[in-house]
Amino acid sequence: MKTAAALIVAAGRGRRFGGELPKQYADLGGIPVLRHCLMAFQAHPRITRIRTVIHPDDRPLFDAAAEKLGVDAPVPGGESRQDSVRLGLESFEEDAPDLVLIHDGARPFIEEGVIGRVLDALQEAAGAIAALPLVDTLKRGRDGSVLSTEDRSELWRAQTPQGFRYPEILTAHRAAVGKTLTDDAAVAELAGLSVALVEGGQENIKVTTQEDLEGAERWLRGGQVMDTRVGQGFDVHAFGPGDHVTLCGLRLDHDQALVGHSDADVGLHALTDAILGALGAGDIGSHFPPSDPQWRGADSSLFIGHACELVRARGGRITHIDLTLICERPKIGPHREAMISKLSELLALPADRISVKATTTERLGFLGRGEGIAAHATATLALPAVPLSKGP
Repeated sequence: MKTAAALIVAAGRGRRFGGELPKQYADLGGIPVLRHCLMAFQAHPRITRIRTVIHPDDRPLFDAAAEKLGVDAPVPGGESRQDSVRLGLESFEEDAPDLVLIHDGARPFIEEGVIGRVLDALQEAAGAIAALPLVDTLKRGRDGSVLSTEDRSELWRAQTPQGFRYPEILTAHRAAVGKTLTDDAAVAELAGLSVALVEGGQENIKVTTQEDLEGAERWLRGGQVMDTRVGQGFDVHAFGPGDHVTLCGLRLDHDQALVGHSDADVGLHALTDAILGALGAGDIGSHFPPSDPQWRGADSSLFIGHACELVRARGGRITHIDLTLICERPKIGPHREAMISKLSELLALPADRISVKATTTERLGFLGRGEGIAAHATATLALPAVPLSKGP
């Protein structure tokens, strides 16, 4: 089977977009626009590698957007998009793929079917692009007046990905240095390569302005108005015999263990209850009864995963969590960043939307005597709004 790489072009500065960040790093549904794009290609079974072309100043932004996705290290772009694509293609030379799909990093909603159709077309053609037929009536105008109505029957709106056989498109881009062309298909056409048209997607929008980003947010939530919901959770476990505690999914060496029916991860238990509370879906005990032997010693990541799945099933998303661990020992500070990283993985939530804090009770009460650990959590969710019923 031919190898296929994705080259994501994300080196632009987005001057029309405005805002503090380039458009490809703007927040969309809780994660950067670029991360949506990277995840779509990562999920496709026929894409073997993903490499991104970025502006050299954006490396910290890229690292955050691509965290734990396992994509290639990025390569620096050039003065123009065309230069950036050529540099990205050249970076593959030492271990070249058979096929390469070039995609705009500001198109977050590329679907598996579109990727597959472009790849399929490359079995016959040297190039293939996703596109949509023009359906609006096309007018030629000047100075605010209509001059004529144009024939739209053979006109298409080009999208990305635009796929090519790797050697041919690299050669074509090198030959086009110094020329200004609008997309990679134009580069291929100039070189005399055949380029097929395949059906793109209405959802495959490009974020260029703030209005585009707002439209993408609406599309992401199906056009629905979203409610902000907040839930709280509290849990406590006593110490007993053992050599470690499990907190926020991490095993920490300790001279005692926490006692509980599952792994007694007080942090994940409180978080699970907070999410369930925001959903109005009961508590952890109603979903995972301690009387049920199948949960004896269970990994509490199962509980948090279940709560996250309930959020997704409701068409919502977690937007922020805040967790406070209350204990005298073990010391939480040295493990705080690792806890945030683990929670980011479990919740599929950026680390900057997760807070983990620690405090004590100033030696007061059972926690102050070092007899256990407590946790208090708050979860903020965005859920599709449901009209409130009217009173009598």
